[in-house]
Amino acid sequence: MTTHVLRVNLLMISKRALFAAVIASNLPLLGAAAAQEAPALASHRAVYELTLDKAGGAKAPTQARGRIIFDFTASCEGYVQNFRQITELTPDEGATKLSDMRSATFESLDAADYRFKIETRVDSGPADEVDGKAHKEKSAAVGVDLSRPKRTHLQIPGPALFPTEHLRRIVEAARSGEPLLEARVYDGTGEGDKVFDTLTVIGKPLETPVAEKAADALKGMKRWRVSVSYFEQGKRDGQPIYILSFDLYENGVSRALKLDYGDFALRGEMAELTIQPAGACKN
Repeated sequence: MTTHVLRVNLLMISKRALFAAVIASNLPLLGAAAAQEAPALASHRAVYELTLDKAGGAKAPTQARGRIIFDFTASCEGYVQNFRQITELTPDEGATKLSDMRSATFESLDAADYRFKIETRVDSGPADEVDGKAHKEKSAAVGVDLSRPKRTHLQIPGPALFPTEHLRRIVEAARSGEPLLEARVYDGTGEGDKVFDTLTVIGKPLETPVAEKAADALKGMKRWRVSVSYFEQGKRDGQPIYILSFDLYENGVSRALKLDYGDFALRGEMAELTIQPAGACKN
């Protein structure tokens, strides 16, 4: 597997996987109207162990392992997310590649503003950096100001959801018994210039017990099996770039991740989970 292919796969795994699947809830929002519009999201720390689930394509690794460390803080101003993922992929031919990705983001409570900084490094090579901020405009487009990889201003076709807003919509749909959710999502992927069409399929509430001890804090909560397909913009009639599946709890926490790229898939099992106490917002 080439370094380029590895970097693309890592960006898919690290960024959209976490944004779409790992944000949790339980924090009061400002005002009754805001609380009705979206589920509250809670601060938490989660650790996921990555392993190879299946492999069959020409570019598929023969071995894979890694870890995701994810910290999410919800406040009265918005949502702060910090995570680090280290992934080791061994191709059929050639040397094993070690990738290290770090990301820090902020999304305002009203989902109007989004700031992101992403650093990806493969082996001991130079880091690829994306640094920017995005804002939803009255025209429904998303204006993006990037400082890295180069200073520029972009107009992203809208309407589009930011990552936390997207998860909140998925939780709302699950609670309402809606089986499908279509949305365009902007998350700063690539060089900060991409937007993706998504289709989310939501199953019925699950009742089977959970084996991971880390999930003890989630006992008694409803959960659903959710599958999110990501497509290049305007190409939803074709094959998705990848499919992310996970068990979604009603408070937003996710477990049993599966990232399917067609040629291969990775599994992410929850190893640790700590839900932080909810804070109070001042009116």
